[in-house]
Amino acid sequence: MIQVFTNVRIDWLAKRRVFIGLSVLLMLAGLGSAVLRQLTPGGTEAFNLGVDFKGGTVVTTRFTRPVTAEAIRATLANQGLTEAVIQPVTDKADTFLIKLPLVGAEGDESGAQVELGRKKVGEALNSIGPEGTAYEIIGTDAVGAVAGAQLRNKAIAATLAALVGILVYIAFRFEWTYGAAAVIAVFHDVLVTLGFFSIFQWEVNLTVIAALLTLVGFSVNDTIVVFDRIRENRRLHRRESLYKITNDSINQTLSRTAITNGLVFLSVLAMAIFGGEVLRGFSLALTVGVLVGTYSSIAVASPIMVWWEQRLEAADKAAALGAAGTPATKSRTGGTTTKPEGVATGVAKRTRGTV
Repeated sequence: MIQVFTNVRIDWLAKRRVFIGLSVLLMLAGLGSAVLRQLTPGGTEAFNLGVDFKGGTVVTTRFTRPVTAEAIRATLANQGLTEAVIQPVTDKADTFLIKLPLVGAEGDESGAQVELGRKKVGEALNSIGPEGTAYEIIGTDAVGAVAGAQLRNKAIAATLAALVGILVYIAFRFEWTYGAAAVIAVFHDVLVTLGFFSIFQWEVNLTVIAALLTLVGFSVNDTIVVFDRIRENRRLHRRESLYKITNDSINQTLSRTAITNGLVFLSVLAMAIFGGEVLRGFSLALTVGVLVGTYSSIAVASPIMVWWEQRLEAADKAAALGAAGTPATKSRTGGTTTKPEGVATGVAKRTRGTV
């Protein structure tokens, strides 16, 4: 494998308090933004939900001459429809879906809502040319608020189901402490990414949910690479501490992390810059998510796993000493009493799962 970094000896775990503090700060910033926006009278909602979740009208339009999504968007914006989403139909170059938020009374899902949306789109497109010659509206559909709520609930359920599946898989392949650390890191990635969407009021639609599910898989894959190296090194270097093994494992996989995640980041960054409005939410979520996911596999998942493992080993050791009837006691001078012969051999060691 190509080595970008050689002989890396960074003590990552020594900086764990700084990393965890930064993660908590980012999550609190996102949470604070969402709560303040929701509670401020007359302010915006916690998240800028798109038509897929809030409800609205979808107008299917076919043009008689070549036109770009940017030109349609500019035409609609000139007529005040600044929140419209323009989506080309992939197999029909001249056909576009124009999604509008609710333009009538909130909760109105009747035919009047659809007709009002159709009328507004028609008035805006008339600046390109009259209907029948420059364009033709071939269909209109309503997306109700009830349908939007169902989509939102299903999206949350799909994300939680993915996290549970990841926990079960990693617990089976490694140990449950590894799985729990990986799932905590994934929750961290999703919450931080959503925090950016709340702070900057980027639109949340179904493509953003797809990006979050993609982020879940990406983050877990990166974490598993580090965990797998930790497990391998624990078998090869049984006398070394978990602290040192974890640092060595992160450093050994650093080149792979930089190459793989760097290429993914450049791809999604190009998509964010050149992908247009339709893919804007998807690309922004992945751009933030790739950075946060790379960070969390090193700065969140590994420290949590080490902390948890050390606590469990200490508990096992204390239980073994208690079972032998000779719990270690601390003297008033600050020293510890000498353990009787045979106690050390009675200390139970936790076994690690292997593939």
